[in-house]
Amino acid sequence: MLSFIAGLADPAEGTVRVGEALDPVARLAACALMPQKDLLLPWRRAIDNATLALENRGVSRKEARARVVPLFERFHLAGFERHWPHELSGGMRQRVAFLRTLVADKDVLLLDEPFGGLDSITRADMQDWLRGVLTVEPRTTVMVTHDVEEALLLCHEVVVLSPRPATVVATISVDLPVRGSRAETVADPEFTAMRARVLSLLSEGVR
Repeated sequence: MLSFIAGLADPAEGTVRVGEALDPVARLAACALMPQKDLLLPWRRAIDNATLALENRGVSRKEARARVVPLFERFHLAGFERHWPHELSGGMRQRVAFLRTLVADKDVLLLDEPFGGLDSITRADMQDWLRGVLTVEPRTTVMVTHDVEEALLLCHEVVVLSPRPATVVATISVDLPVRGSRAETVADPEFTAMRARVLSLLSEGVR
């Protein structure tokens, strides 16, 4: 699905529109895709992995670094600019990958299971972090996830898909009250009821 949106593939039937863009090249120009794995290049330091999208657009490495350095503090990566990927934790690597995606400065962000490989504590921290980043720099974001709680915490709309061949089981608007903490939010009766509804739809789709 993300490949269709990003213009990397076309569906056998029907059309895909990103804003006014219909053809694959125009869709790709409007989107930045963050794959499930961080795919940091092991021979480039953190800062040079983060500048990759800018360099691919023809920006010099010097100018790209100048643009990216101020963002390292906002992304809780200050002091790690010169570290190699193997010296970073899983959560830090994901933040570098997301920074690389964000500085591409595209209208649409496509996130493929961005926190799927992280442990539960780091994943929860990263979810809170991503929500904060997108509050400061709002973008249209499409995220694929198998984590129902993650979808309800981060998204305004959840599309439930059946197993392959995938069909839309339901589209659910998420309009939950903002609580003081994550623990309060997930314990709220409205949240637990919506989570139960999505899980029920998923199990029906499997059958």
